[in-house]
Amino acid sequence: MTKNFKIAYKIVIIMLAILSTIFLSSAILAILGADIWKTFYTIVITPLTRVGHLTEVFVRAVPLCIIALGVAVAYRSGIVNIGAEGQMAMGILGFTSVALALPDLPKPILLPFALLAGVVTGGLWGFIPGILKAKLQVSELLSTVMLNYIAAQFYSFCLRVPMLDPAEALSGAGTPQSARLSANVEIGRITGRLHYGIFIALVLAILVYFFLWKTSFGYKMRASGSERRAARYGGISVPSYITLAMVISGAFAGLAGGVEIAAVHRRAIEGVTNNYGFSAVVVALFGMLHPFGIIPASFFFALLIYGSTLTPRAVGVPANIVDVMQGLIIIVIVTAQMVLQNTYLEDKVWHWYSQKRRIKEEKK
Repeated sequence: MTKNFKIAYKIVIIMLAILSTIFLSSAILAILGADIWKTFYTIVITPLTRVGHLTEVFVRAVPLCIIALGVAVAYRSGIVNIGAEGQMAMGILGFTSVALALPDLPKPILLPFALLAGVVTGGLWGFIPGILKAKLQVSELLSTVMLNYIAAQFYSFCLRVPMLDPAEALSGAGTPQSARLSANVEIGRITGRLHYGIFIALVLAILVYFFLWKTSFGYKMRASGSERRAARYGGISVPSYITLAMVISGAFAGLAGGVEIAAVHRRAIEGVTNNYGFSAVVVALFGMLHPFGIIPASFFFALLIYGSTLTPRAVGVPANIVDVMQGLIIIVIVTAQMVLQNTYLEDKVWHWYSQKRRIKEEKK
């Protein structure tokens, strides 16, 4: 089997996966009676036609990228983190608590301190399913989903009672949100709502790459995820690295929550997580669980998310059609990965190709 064949085989599988996603999405749009071409144009092309639209895409790409990097660390270590939604919410609470408690601290101290609080609270929330998996073999799928519900309810309670904006309580409106945070905790903006948090995401991608592929810790985490028996035989404490992976993954989600509040909303509000935690799982898979694949994948899914907000007015298609498309992408990605990992199928295709090529050459 030649190297060129292996590359061509992977390209063909990936192209078939992309075409399958487009076909299935088109079929759903056709059932809804929507203009297929106009819908795709509105979602994928329209956000790229104006600077204002493009900045909104990047704003959504930042939390997706940060959370997806953490999800990739967990996946590479053999544990599935679908609890980033709750971890992000807890990170926001940690960040907001510090920002509200110490509003007069100088910005060079308050902003890093508040972000660190978000990292710690998100990491602690990730520690729970990590230790349950490592010590008691509790399914992380179950524990992270349950913790998402707990975090969502606790977040809602905090915004309605201890963190409720005094102005809202005084007026009687009771809108669940915190008071506006001090300017000392804000992340500056480049243009429009595009903020400097984008550089945090890019730096983290580089750091994650070096951590996973250039350090002994990263090697041990990846070994724990790829082959646990061999890792144990090699003296690696698999439970410890599983727990560490979930702590890191939760910390990234908590940091994403802090950055989102500091740069975009400037106060804790309901719905701020915006399903970023779930979408980031798709981003991580789409980016092949590699930091440098996650960066473009984050932009692509941010494009879909923002483009979907334009579809109700432009083509009369509900915005949640993107959720359906994400579900299709997950199915296609998982299927494509299974095909790519099936060495028997690859050998079979190689033999078929070799035979066809040999027959063709004999005819000449």
